Amino acid sequence: MSSRSQKVRVGISIGDFNGIGPEIIMKSLKDKSVTDFFTPVIFGSGKLFTYQKNFFKLQLNFHYVPDASQAQADKINMVNLSKDNVTVELGKPSEESTRMAIESLEAATEALMKGDIDVLVTAPINKDEMMKYGFQHAGHTGFFEEKFQRKGLMFLVTEDLKVAVSTHHIPLSKVSENISKEKIKKQIKILNQCLIEDFQVRLPKIAVLGLNPHAGDGGVIGSEEIDVITPAIREVYDNGILAFGPYPADSFFQPQKYGAFDAVLAMYHDQGLAPFKTLAYEDGVNYTAGLPFIRTSPDHGVAYDIAGQNLADERSFMEAIFTALKIFRNREEYNDLMTNRLRPKRSAVNNGVDEDLPQEDHA
Repeated sequence: MSSRSQKVRVGISIGDFNGIGPEIIMKSLKDKSVTDFFTPVIFGSGKLFTYQKNFFKLQLNFHYVPDASQAQADKINMVNLSKDNVTVELGKPSEESTRMAIESLEAATEALMKGDIDVLVTAPINKDEMMKYGFQHAGHTGFFEEKFQRKGLMFLVTEDLKVAVSTHHIPLSKVSENISKEKIKKQIKILNQCLIEDFQVRLPKIAVLGLNPHAGDGGVIGSEEIDVITPAIREVYDNGILAFGPYPADSFFQPQKYGAFDAVLAMYHDQGLAPFKTLAYEDGVNYTAGLPFIRTSPDHGVAYDIAGQNLADERSFMEAIFTALKIFRNREEYNDLMTNRLRPKRSAVNNGVDEDLPQEDHA
């Protein structure tokens, strides 16, 4: 889809249906006006969503289609992956809910790669359970990297705070061996381009955090800052990217500090996500930067502890949808700009007059 007059087709994978996935999806789509802004395409089960719709007393209707290419612009579309009855056990994972989470994610990703949907928003999954049934990745990011053959970057975003992580779902004991100068340089470049292309930041300023307490304290508490992180920052800075640091993580997440930057690169999962979720839990969005396709998700998990209690807050999922829409439009504008950049015009010279320029009328 390229015309801006058309609605963006938002694919939605359902995650683990025994968690809060279907609840937050339906709550996000319950307002009838949503289809004025985008076209939802859910990859799930009609019987499952009908059951949960009635369970949560939600008023919305689904339009069933055999595949995403047949989605209608004014409907909440459902690609019905299974016509069988579904056993719902809210609050705990099951083989059935896990297998459907995998099937939904794979079907939605295939539709994204075929161009049948424009962006993908993923509901929360249970990574441990999925790996028991053949899923080979410790999260969505690795799955999409393999599918798209491109390195991505986990990037948590709100309007005011944007935090990427250099390493994500690995043990803390392996973080040091999984960072390198070349890796950090590449990630800063991805982050810089993402801010320009996807968030319309003209000259991004990027803060890079240290790995060790007090950013190593001059080598007293670890040498990664001296040996790896600082050289990476210097090299990208010398090549025109406004990257700064490394900054001590324990004192960085104060508005007057992070507010001076357009994004932050943290060295490991909890270093970045703990402060982000504390500051922006209700409206935070997980975005996979650096990929050819747009994928977002809410910044929370399956929340089995509140599943079935009608307590799930849909705001992060709604933000994930609208962030995906915004990025899609931003990329369209960026690509238009790159395609239609001013080029030197060929001048037709006639008696010393450049015919490409407006001429004074002597008539």
